[in-house]
Amino acid sequence: MELFDTLKKVTLDSYRIHHLVAIFSLVYVILKISKLIVKRNEWIRALETFPGPPKHWLFGHVREFKQDGNDMYKVVKWGESYPLAFQMWFGPFVSILNIHHPDYVKTILASTEPKDDLSYRFLIPWIGDGLLVSEGQKWFRHRRLLTPGFHYDVLKPYVKMMADSAKTMLVDNHKEVTCTFLLFYSHFSGTNSYIKAVYELSDLVNVRFRTFPYHSEWIFQLSPHGYKYRKACNVAHSHTEEIIRKRKEALKDEKELGRIQSKRNLDFLDILLCARDEDQQGLSDEAIRAEVDTFMFEGHDTTASGISWTLYSLACNPEHQQICRDEVISALEGRDTMEWEDLSKIPYTTMCIKESLRLYPPVPGMSRKITKPMTFFDGRTVPEGCLVGTSIFGIHRNATVWENPNAFDPLRFLPKNSAKRSPHAFVPFSAGPRNCIGQNFAMNEMKVVVAQTLKRYQLTEDPMKKPKMIPRLVLRSLNGIHVKIKPVDLEP
Repeated sequence: MELFDTLKKVTLDSYRIHHLVAIFSLVYVILKISKLIVKRNEWIRALETFPGPPKHWLFGHVREFKQDGNDMYKVVKWGESYPLAFQMWFGPFVSILNIHHPDYVKTILASTEPKDDLSYRFLIPWIGDGLLVSEGQKWFRHRRLLTPGFHYDVLKPYVKMMADSAKTMLVDNHKEVTCTFLLFYSHFSGTNSYIKAVYELSDLVNVRFRTFPYHSEWIFQLSPHGYKYRKACNVAHSHTEEIIRKRKEALKDEKELGRIQSKRNLDFLDILLCARDEDQQGLSDEAIRAEVDTFMFEGHDTTASGISWTLYSLACNPEHQQICRDEVISALEGRDTMEWEDLSKIPYTTMCIKESLRLYPPVPGMSRKITKPMTFFDGRTVPEGCLVGTSIFGIHRNATVWENPNAFDPLRFLPKNSAKRSPHAFVPFSAGPRNCIGQNFAMNEMKVVVAQTLKRYQLTEDPMKKPKMIPRLVLRSLNGIHVKIKPVDLEP
């Protein structure tokens, strides 16, 4: 009988505990939701001077994006109705001020605010606190230490490596453009599992951003996508750490870049490992890994995207393609590969690359979370904590800035025409103090690959397989980018 009473008491106590836990959990959820609702109302009031397209009370504008290849054009269309900027909502609680005009982007890009919206915060477990997301003195210090890695003397020898790599690709008749940015990290060549992990991580970040429950860290970590993200992160980090370990071992007796450069071409990892500030302090192992992972994300996929869309643009515009080909053949003077001095001899090809970057910017948008109130040129103000998204795609196709914006017209980039535009009308590499540190390297690479491709092959569009653009961290096509090629007959 006593045993029965004891068990009954334990059961009742257990029931009370579970009951209390349930009550506390419910109260916590209610308080959390109430806090979010209050915050939502605050942002509605803060952005009331920036009207936007009608939104669903729960999903915001998420369901407007069908992932069918028309999403990018939808944002441009909204921009016609809401000049300069408009508000967008992702779910019920995440609002972004989307700006799509040079006079507005000038204000935001003049600051050193970090790229710190949700999508970039979701990158941190992968790329760490590198140049992309770091801020304050840490960002200034790292930027200063990394700048020598993109100096003329470092970039010049890599043109030959780019040219040789492009020649190998073309001779082997590869049907898709392989990004030679990997040459900058020469020891990453052939690490297919690493490249696969990079692509998977990029896609998972996009999935997380678009799935509102995944904004919660613990929900995402418990989900199948969270498992895949952790697994891909481990693959990426293990490769990076192994490469850094081997290079440190190889450089243990070499502490000066000049001595290393006398033996071979410097690469980005050499710069990172030997970088010293005014106090002779270098970067920690964690910081080096973060910067290598950051540059692999920022530079690998983006340059491949730029090359692919440029070749597609030229395939769709054969008259411009032929002008470029004639220019390249003249510059090369019978040679098969580009050299450093040839880069300045192909101005029309360079204009075509820029026009493709305008129409198909590799990074279609970026966002920043401002840390102090910001006032734009028309007097409208956004408060501290606001997420401000820069639609690079929207700016580049803004009809108030570009005449006939959807047409491919490389002559827009003649010096006399560029001088008439705002310098913030064309920002494929961003602008201001947080612009792309590797933009010269990327442009050199695109020139080399495009020039050598045009010398060897004629490109034609496949009308049955038009690409369907989808907004990702890097501009992608839902169905790939298909270009038909055939050898160029160089005989007179």
